[in-house]
Amino acid sequence: MTESSKTFPELVKEVRKQLGISQEELAHELGVSFATINRWENGKTTPFKLARAQFDNFCARMIRQRKLELSAGSK
Repeated sequence: MTESSKTFPELVKEVRKQLGISQEELAHELGVSFATINRWENGKTTPFKLARAQFDNFCARMIRQRKLELSAGSK
């Protein structure tokens, strides 16, 4: 499976895995609750527009800092 074909739950897990952070730490970075990240990863919910923008901006920042590698089509 390529990065561009990942579902949102798979993408969230991949981002955390590459960064070596917990759901709690990602939640703190995005300003959402641990439960929110858990629900995203388990496919129970999808983020609202603002939360998705925060996630995308976080990923872009991590890519610029060379801490994260995602293909262009994965977000």
